[in-house]
Amino acid sequence: MSGAGAPNAQERVDGSGLNVVIVAGTWHETISDGLIAGAQRTLDDAGATHTLVRVAGSFELPVVSKAALEAGADAVVALGVIIRGGTPHFEYVSAAATDGLTRVALDTGKPVGFGVLTLDDEAQGIDRAGLPGSKEDKGAEAAHAAMATALTLRGLRG
Repeated sequence: MSGAGAPNAQERVDGSGLNVVIVAGTWHETISDGLIAGAQRTLDDAGATHTLVRVAGSFELPVVSKAALEAGADAVVALGVIIRGGTPHFEYVSAAATDGLTRVALDTGKPVGFGVLTLDDEAQGIDRAGLPGSKEDKGAEAAHAAMATALTLRGLRG
């Protein structure tokens, strides 16, 4: 697990005044619901306003994230679950989601919290979904990163 050396996502961020949209895929419901719950909890604890938009899968995250940011959101938390199968499909969808979300952040100048899990199997996702017994909460981490980045950008832009 890559959690060693991770920043402290438990450090309180004051998200009051931030409007954040969680954009989440519907594949692998148990894992995606855990990611969403972690993101919502983190945003609630920080006092951020947030809404949830569900999309078909991780491939659709970039276009909907861009639309949310262009409509006025201060940040997006993109959540998805991609599990490796026996075909190259995994690599294509993972690359498209990652490259697309990076482009959205750069094109809009607004943060995209990256909570797209790329996994070898479902057990890895359960372990990262913030569920009871999980070792990590990637939904919470993505929400924390999105808010912290939005606040940094706000400070830089005055």
